[in-house]
Amino acid sequence: MSELWVVGDVHGAYDKLRYMLRAAGLIDAEGSWTGRDAHLVFLGDYLDRGPDGAGVVHLVRALEAQAPQDGGRVTALLGNHEVMFLAAMRFRAQDPRDRLGFYEYWAQNGGLERDANGLDADDLNWLSARPVLGRAGPWLLMHADSRMYLRLGGAVEPVNARVASLLSELDADAWGEFLNAFAERHAFVLTGGEEVAAQTLRTFGALRLVHGHTPVYVLRDEHLYGPARGAGTPLLYAGKQALAMDSGMAYYEEAGFIARLGAHGLGEVVSVDERV
Repeated sequence: MSELWVVGDVHGAYDKLRYMLRAAGLIDAEGSWTGRDAHLVFLGDYLDRGPDGAGVVHLVRALEAQAPQDGGRVTALLGNHEVMFLAAMRFRAQDPRDRLGFYEYWAQNGGLERDANGLDADDLNWLSARPVLGRAGPWLLMHADSRMYLRLGGAVEPVNARVASLLSELDADAWGEFLNAFAERHAFVLTGGEEVAAQTLRTFGALRLVHGHTPVYVLRDEHLYGPARGAGTPLLYAGKQALAMDSGMAYYEEAGFIARLGAHGLGEVVSVDERV
């Protein structure tokens, strides 16, 4: 298996992302792909909260196009913040007064007009086409630590097809239900969490899963400004079946990491600690 690198929730932290990708040897100083045959996975949540969500989307899209020319691959998953953003943009055209509340919901969760202004219709179509699940070797790739995926279907491809169909329609009730489901978290850390992780892996045919969505310091039950302050490290938990990759990089200066995953677990971690 070629090198597998995974990035958790970026949330507009464009400069941090470029630094870490370059430190991992995946891009050069100009932001172009140098990862050869590596597989780079983004777990979703490119937008909101941080300084340049539109720049993050454009960088990911550029690398997705460049990597295959060098034998590499980029997988970019759908995060719940992309769904919030798409709902806000699409329903605003039909509902300028936001009576359905999609725009308010996005704004209250860190949505920024500068991201909306920096993205065009082609970007929105690209975001809408993101898969919600993927596989890479023994790893199941997903954004949220949620049971939602189990309710959507029994295999990766049907789940992705079902979500793609939902996002192609303007059924406000269906979008609202999906947003509520996508906000769920903690499925693998609560009582019975190891069995939920095992069921998820059996259903989708993988040995381990990797997710973002819930920051590592939350799963460790550490306060943002307490002992977790700093870049931290990915968290392997739920009987070593689940790896949490949300570093909380949009929340404070020292936070941020990406990781290389191996067939048997976590490999190299590149963090912004080396920069600050």
